[in-house]
This record gives sequence, C-alpha cells and structure tokens, in this order.
Amino acid sequence: MIKGILKLAIVAVIANAIWHAFVPYSAHFKFKDAVEATSQYGFEKPDDELRAKILELAAQHDVPLTPDGFTLKREDKHTIIDGSYTQPIELFPGFTYPFTFTWHTDTYYVKPPKLDELAAPK
Repeated sequence: MIKGILKLAIVAVIANAIWHAFVPYSAHFKFKDAVEATSQYGFEKPDDELRAKILELAAQHDVPLTPDGFTLKREDKHTIIDGSYTQPIELFPGFTYPFTFTWHTDTYYVKPPKLDELAAPK
C-alpha cells in the first residue's frame, strides 16, 4: 500500500513538472510562429512599427520579452529577427529553473505586383 502511494506521488510530481514545462514551451512556439508570420507579411511596415507588433505579440502569448531582448535587421529582401528571453519554470514544487528561450527568423519577401503595374496583353 505504501509502495503504491509512493509510486503515485512520484508520477504526480513528474506530471506536474511536465505540465509546468509544457505551458511555456507551447507559448514560445506559438509566439515564434506569430513573429515569423508578422515579419513575412509586414515587410512594408517601418522597423519601429514591426518592433511594436513583436512586443504586442509577446504580451499576447505571455512571453516576458523586453525591447532589448531582440534584434531586427533588414538586408536586401530579408527580414532577420533574433531574440531571447528567460522565463522561470517551476519543475518541482518550490524549485524553479530559469530557462532561456531563443528564436531566429529569416524571412524573404517579394513584393507582389499591383494590378495597375501589370502590362496589358497586346
């Protein structure tokens, strides 16, 4: 009986650690995908507006990102965003581990032609 309770307690502690790790990882991957989509479809936006949108996405996904926590660079037709942030994860009750999440996006864009720019067939 005691052995069964001990095993159940160990399983509960492991399940708790997995759950507490899953939530920040899930938020990180959703945030990373949102940043990539924003950089891909926001190529006409100025840098300041794109930076503000990234910080807004961080707030939406409960990511503790600061304005100094990422870099935004444009080269030719690439938008390159690198960033990192540290978030404490409570693996076991009373034991938190500061985990650093990093991401890198390099999106390439081609400005699509507008209808009035297309030449009419002759």
